[in-house]
Amino acid sequence: MSNEPAAADVTRTEAWLMAARPQTLPAGAAPVVVGAGLAVGAGVFAPLPALFALVGALLLQVGTNFANDYYDAVKGADTEDREGFTRVTAGGIIDAERVKRAMWLTYALAVLVGVYLVYVGGLPIVVVGLSGVAAGVLYTGGPYPYGYRGLGDLFVFIYFGVVAVAGTYYVQAAAAGSAFPLWIPPDTVPLAAIVASLPAAGLSTAILVVNNIRDRETDAATGKRTLAVMLGYRGARAEFLLMVGTAYVVPVVFALTGYSLATLLPLLTLPLAVSLSRTVLSRTEGAALNPALETTGKLLFAHSVLFALGLALPALL
Repeated sequence: MSNEPAAADVTRTEAWLMAARPQTLPAGAAPVVVGAGLAVGAGVFAPLPALFALVGALLLQVGTNFANDYYDAVKGADTEDREGFTRVTAGGIIDAERVKRAMWLTYALAVLVGVYLVYVGGLPIVVVGLSGVAAGVLYTGGPYPYGYRGLGDLFVFIYFGVVAVAGTYYVQAAAAGSAFPLWIPPDTVPLAAIVASLPAAGLSTAILVVNNIRDRETDAATGKRTLAVMLGYRGARAEFLLMVGTAYVVPVVFALTGYSLATLLPLLTLPLAVSLSRTVLSRTEGAALNPALETTGKLLFAHSVLFALGLALPALL
């Protein structure tokens, strides 16, 4: 059972930090770091598009955190039996309507940041940006929240992995061409950008898997059919191993296909991944999986920084 603090015990700043969940920001930044590292290695690095991509990604992360806090509470998915971190709406710490307004304001700021990226990347960024906002809201909101129907993992894999890495690379590569392209210019989304996105996609999804393993029983009781609820503990743990394993196969693939051996730097995080996997494969309670959740986020960030460095290093030497 979660130990929700009373509303009177929390300051306004502390409450909004709980809602925004700043501990998730390294996970939001990690794919952008990989996309920037790949761009440096390919000779197309552009600092301003990379910076705007980072700010946009972080705003989308926070907006999605607000959305999940609000919609899980109003739909009854957050109960007193939940073992996760404090949710401010369900805990009565911040009024639901204020959290909802904060969600839309954060998404509006993300769209504002996206104006420059649209100027650089054109119509493809319009499609990606608006679909990303819609996906963040409809994850737990709307009449048919897909996060309650086993599709949340796919959303995270695509938007917080593939789209974030490849999109970051794209806006930098496109910056060298004409403004507002109507379609994806040649060589701005190479196969390497898609493959390089898979570790971040896998580890981002692994964060959600740990969360859903922890909440499997309470989610099932409230009708929230996550993939962990559908697959059971064994299936969810197999998914976790697949996602984490992908993160260590891809650097080897890069090293074997003409890239520098520096792309193997993420393998330095393998001991942490093994230790984390042991916990996820054997525990279900929040006391063990809440720290594991934070560790998975740290693993994602460390792996991404090392992978970005490995991709960039040959161009820097």
